[in-house]
Amino acid sequence: MDSIDKPKLKRNVTLSMLVFYGLGNIFGAGIYVLIGEMAGLAGIYIPLSFLLACIVVSFTALTYAELSARYPVSAGEAVYINAGFNSPILSTFIGLSIALTGILSSATILDGFNGYLSTFIQTPEIVTSLIVLMVISAIAIWGITQSIAITALLTLIETIGLAMIIYVGFEYVSWDINTLESFTPPIEFSTLNAIVLGAFLAFYAFIGFEDMVNIAEEVKNPTKTMPKAIISTLIIATLFYIAIAIISISVVPVNELAHSNAPLAKVYETATNSKATILSVIALFAVINGALIQIIMVSRIFYGMSTQGWLPGFLGVVHPKTRTPINATIFACLLVFLLATAFPILTLAQSTSFLIFIIFTLVNISLIKIKLKDPHPQDIKTYPMIIPVIAIILNLTLLGFQIVSGF
Repeated sequence: MDSIDKPKLKRNVTLSMLVFYGLGNIFGAGIYVLIGEMAGLAGIYIPLSFLLACIVVSFTALTYAELSARYPVSAGEAVYINAGFNSPILSTFIGLSIALTGILSSATILDGFNGYLSTFIQTPEIVTSLIVLMVISAIAIWGITQSIAITALLTLIETIGLAMIIYVGFEYVSWDINTLESFTPPIEFSTLNAIVLGAFLAFYAFIGFEDMVNIAEEVKNPTKTMPKAIISTLIIATLFYIAIAIISISVVPVNELAHSNAPLAKVYETATNSKATILSVIALFAVINGALIQIIMVSRIFYGMSTQGWLPGFLGVVHPKTRTPINATIFACLLVFLLATAFPILTLAQSTSFLIFIIFTLVNISLIKIKLKDPHPQDIKTYPMIIPVIAIILNLTLLGFQIVSGF
C-alpha cells in the first residue's frame, strides 16, 4: 500500500472529551491515598500545599499549551524536543522516557486494582492483570471516540466519588475567622518547610496534564482546543483538590488522617457513620480508568515516534476500520503485563518522578529555542518568554530537592 493511502488517526476528540480525559489522568487513583501522606507532612496546611503545587505546575502547563498548539501531533514531547534541539536521538530518549513513565504507572495502577479487588474477592493476581489488560486493550483498539467516551464516563464516576466526600463533609467545615486564621501559617522555617514538602508530594497529583498532548492528532481544531483543555483541566483539578483537603482535615484529625491506609474512606466513614463500600467500588473504576488512559497515551507515543522514523515501522500501523494504532496498543499492554507480573516496580516507579522533572525542563528549554526562531506563529496563542524561564527554575529546584531529600 502506498504511504499516501495508509489509514491515519481520526480527529474526533472534542474539548469536553479532552478535559475528561485529562481529569481522568490527573485524578487517577492517587488522590484516594495522597491526602493521608500529605497530612503526615503538611498537617493542617494541606490546602496551601496543593495551591503551591498548582502554581509550580501551571508554568510548565502553559508551555505545553503553547507547544501543543504549535505541533498538534502524536508523541508530543518527542516532537517538541526535536523542534527545539533538532536531535532525533534526544527526541527518541524523551519519547521512550515518557512511554516508560506511562508503562510504569499502568503497572503500578494494575497492582492497586488487585489490592482493591481483594477486598471483595480473592483471585490470582496474574489472572486478574491479564483479564483487565485484555479488556483495556480491546477498548483502546475499538476506537478513539469510544475510548475517550469510556474514560469520560469513568472520570465522571471518579469525580462523583470526590464530590461525595465534599458533600458529606461540607457541614463539618467552619468558615469563622478563627478557622481561617488556623489555615494561615506562621512565618517560620519548620512550618514553611512542611508546606513545601507537602507541595512536592502534591506535585504528583497534578502530573497527567502532559499526557493530553499525545492524543493531539485526534483532537478537533487542536490549535484552539489543546490550550483550552490543558488550562481548564488544571483549574478544575486544583479546585477539587483544595476542597477535598479542607474537608478532610475538618472531618478527621490530622494524625488519624496521616495514619490511614484509605484516608478518603476514613473521611466518608467518619462523616456518615457508615461503611465506605461505595468509595472502594469507585476506586476500582478509578484505577481501571488510569490504566486505560496510560495505555492510550503510550500507544500514541509509540505510533508517533514510528511515523517520525524513530521506532520500528510496525508500531505505526493504523487499523483501517477502527483508525487506532493496533500494534502499538498491543505492544504497550504486553509491556505493562510483563512489568506488573514479573518485576518489582516500586523503585522503577519512584524513578519516574526524576524523569518527569528532566522532561519538563527540556521541554521548557525547547520552547525557548523555538520562540527565538519563531516568536509569533500565525493563529497560535503564545505566552511571554518568562513563562518557560520560570518553569525551568522551578523544575530544576524540585529536581534538586528530590536528589537532596531522597524522595
